[in-house]
Amino acid sequence: MSLGEFFLGCDRRASLNGLVSLLALTAVGLLSFVLTAAAWDEGNGAKDPGVRGGAAAAGGALPGLPSDELTFFNAGSTTFQNAEGIGNGLGPRLNLDRCSGCHSQPGVGGSSPGVNPQPTIGLAYGARNKVPLFVKPNGPIVEARFKHFPDGSRDGGVHSLFVISGRIDSTGNASDCTAVQDNFDAQFKNNNVSLRIPTPVFGSGLIEAIADSAILANLTANQAAKTQLGIGGHPNRSANTSTITRFGWKAQNQSLLMFAGEAYNVEIGISNELFQNERDDNPTCRYAPAPNDSTVVDGSAGLPASQAVSDLERFAFFMKFPAPPVPSNITPGGANSIAHGQQKFADIGCSLCHTPSLRTSDSSEFAVLTNVTVNLFSDLVVHKMGPKLADDIVQGQADGDEFRTAPLWGLGQRIFFLHDGRTNDLVQAIYAHASAGNGRYADSEANQVIAAFNSLSEKDKQDLLNFLRSL
Repeated sequence: MSLGEFFLGCDRRASLNGLVSLLALTAVGLLSFVLTAAAWDEGNGAKDPGVRGGAAAAGGALPGLPSDELTFFNAGSTTFQNAEGIGNGLGPRLNLDRCSGCHSQPGVGGSSPGVNPQPTIGLAYGARNKVPLFVKPNGPIVEARFKHFPDGSRDGGVHSLFVISGRIDSTGNASDCTAVQDNFDAQFKNNNVSLRIPTPVFGSGLIEAIADSAILANLTANQAAKTQLGIGGHPNRSANTSTITRFGWKAQNQSLLMFAGEAYNVEIGISNELFQNERDDNPTCRYAPAPNDSTVVDGSAGLPASQAVSDLERFAFFMKFPAPPVPSNITPGGANSIAHGQQKFADIGCSLCHTPSLRTSDSSEFAVLTNVTVNLFSDLVVHKMGPKLADDIVQGQADGDEFRTAPLWGLGQRIFFLHDGRTNDLVQAIYAHASAGNGRYADSEANQVIAAFNSLSEKDKQDLLNFLRSL
């Protein structure tokens, strides 16, 4: 079925709702819209304005952060950018050698840069690796999960791209390590690889401070409109505590500390206080005590608190205290275009999942995170996205076709979109949200919203795209 046939077959109710909203505009607003549309050449077609230029609109500390918390934020930022080596415990398996390598666009803590460092890191210092065919120099940075084990049972775990075997750097010598890299090209050709790109950490402490009750209240809000458009969704939850998990592409991690510990172990290969054991237990590849990273408990060391805690703790503090991205109110397209695009975003139903704002708890861990309106554009729950986006990876209560509603703040300066970074074109990313069920997976919950987007005039589409790139 072609995309055009799909949209012709979709329920038109969402389009009618958008039309009603348009007719309900004030006389002044309607006149302004008509005059603007009259000057628009429909033949141009709506296009992604591209990555918003200028200085990074994210990456600094939360405004008003007290000096003690700022000390931990700065210490975490430094550690986040440090490269690990053999003597520090790097590997035996890794995707990269530092956190900021993955999280650098548009600043430290962001998402994948346009130039991928993985091909260089995989071969650095004599390491015996082959760069997988899906790892491209022009990005995005990826991690690879295998969908199934050889016997057909579910896998779903991260298979780190590279090994340290043969690497000799300034911190150590792994020439005698016998770890062997997985055959990623064969797995990829057999459709057994699901790719993920880095998620930005800007504003993560605010996300962590949103109470479960606020997430659930938002999920049940606007129920009639959601039902009409076929939108459902549910939280992912911890199997042990039943509390809502919220970080990662499938909202699989509950806290920033857990998120940091897992990433340190999986992406860089550093064992730590949360993940004490090496992911590859090959005895020929052990060059640092395990866990490789831990808190200094000997008070005689005389270290300040921000240096005595483990790298893992510093990472968590760095992710807890960054400010959220600052949107632009004029770029791209101008203030009127952005405001009109935001209205269309709401009219067609995008905001029913990409919730413009939630509020943090009134009893958060830190005052700077308490009672704050968080303009994240996400409901933090998972939704069925159909076969086109399904990755066949089950994590917690998120099925193979379910993903967390990606927070859109900071989208204006991101390069790659969707969980696997398959496109850097915002229009393509929007249309990828729509797909009909195939028996194994149900229709995407976004189908009617995407049909409503498709029914917009090219001018309205462009304004909506301008709004998204303003975030």
